[in-house]
Parts: sequence; C-alpha cells; structure tokens
Amino acid sequence: MSRAITGTTVVAGVAGAPVAHSLSPLIHNAWLAAAGIDGVYVAFTPPADAFAGFAKGLAGGAVRGLNVTVPFKEIALEIATQASDRARLAGAANLLVFERDGAILADNTDGQGLIGALAAQAPDWRADLGPVVILGAGGAARGAAAALIAAGAREVRFVNRSHGRAERLAEALGSAARAIEPGPASFADAALVVNATTLGLGGGAGPDAAFEAMRPDAVALDMVYRPLSTEFLARAARAGLRTVDGLAMLIGQAAPSFEALFGAAPPAIDVRGLCLKALDDQR
Repeated sequence: MSRAITGTTVVAGVAGAPVAHSLSPLIHNAWLAAAGIDGVYVAFTPPADAFAGFAKGLAGGAVRGLNVTVPFKEIALEIATQASDRARLAGAANLLVFERDGAILADNTDGQGLIGALAAQAPDWRADLGPVVILGAGGAARGAAAALIAAGAREVRFVNRSHGRAERLAEALGSAARAIEPGPASFADAALVVNATTLGLGGGAGPDAAFEAMRPDAVALDMVYRPLSTEFLARAARAGLRTVDGLAMLIGQAAPSFEALFGAAPPAIDVRGLCLKALDDQR
C-alpha cells in the first residue's frame, strides 16, 4: 500500500552522479514503512558541477537531509557549517542534515558501515591482525582508513594510480598511513584489502590486487555492491580469502543515517533480503 505524502512528511534522500542504481531509497523507505514514520526518502541527481549550490539551496530544513555518494562527498564536507570529528578525519561527508536555522551538519557514517560489515561477514577479523591495503584515494578511501585506524589498525597502505594523491591522503591521516606504489609488495602480509574505487561497478573488472601475497586468513572487502559478487571478490575467493560484500557496508552506514534523518533507530526487518531480491530482479 502506498503512503500519502502530506505537508508534514519528512523528506530526505540520497544525492550522487550517477544515483539511479542506489538501493538507499529501498532501504530507507522499507524502514519508514515498518516503523510507521511519516517520511519519504528519494534520489536526487544534481549536475556533477552544481552539487554545492543544490545542497546549499536545501538549507532551512524543508528537506531534512541527504546521504551523499560519489562524486560529492568531499564537497559535502566543504559546504557544511558544522562537521563531526568523523567527517573531518575522513575529509568527506556522506550525510548532511539541514537544520531550520540554516545550519548544515556534516557527518560520515561510511566507517561505521565498513566496521559493521566486517563484524557481520568476517567476525573473527581484527584491525590489529596486520596491515590494511586500501585501493583508491578518494573520499571513500579516506573514510575507510580513518575508521580502521580508529578501530586499531597499525598500518594502512594506500595504493592508487595517482601516487601523489595517495601521498597527500596518507599525510593527512598521520603516521599509521602511507602511500605505496602499486605492485605485489604493497600487499605483503596484509590482513585486509578494501576496494574503495568504483572499478567493478556494473560488472566490469575490479582493481588489480596481489591476493596471493596476503596473509592466508586475510579478508577482501568491496564497497561496490552492484553486482553483489564482484569480479574483485570472485578473484579474492579463488585465492582463498574471505570476502565481505558492499551491500553489508551499505546497510551498515544506512542505519545511523536513518536515525539522524528521521529521529528513530531503524526497525528490525530483513532489508538485506529486500535488496537481494531487487538486485536479482534487475539482472
């Protein structure tokens, strides 16, 4: 049964480019319906060069807030009037909340999603087991690194096609982070590898990774969730690694976002099952 949209309906959404593939509306609207909350969650696709103006135009609270995905996470932090420690450390925001007084609050729940996904699908993995390799050097990579360092990772290695960008990112995060040139040596004895790039989205080839150089009990996590079993994760599994999919991370970051946007914890329903069905239907 469809829900009526009224003048009291709380409106929130997700902004990205592209964003048509996002499962966030499905997740949040399922939670809203199950909780009986008068709210709606929609997808926005502002022009890639006009996000700042779009988001600033929402200040004042007519729209309660936005989850923010690529390529807008770093801009989202820049336009905020207040930012959480997590967002500042990550150098990016995936959540903006618009207050009635015009304030724009920035937060980053990606790290919570990543740690939650690891806990759900690789429960015996620990941040102090060995080095972490993060592929990519954008906002998602920095958010992941910040969360992993906070969880106890002693060494985070950034591997990126632009080594200079990786170096700047490592410098911003302190002594636990460093940039390493791509190659097998960058994976030596690593306990976790994270694909924080968009390579593999839509079924293409994922980034190169020397899985064979990693610890035998290592874990591979892919932030891409479409397809659920990415080419990157398939290669990791063939090499004997345990795998964590991007859908677990998406749902993990969505929960604190929902609470910030709608003022209640999400109800305990099987949103993963709903997402799996949607992914299957769209193949």
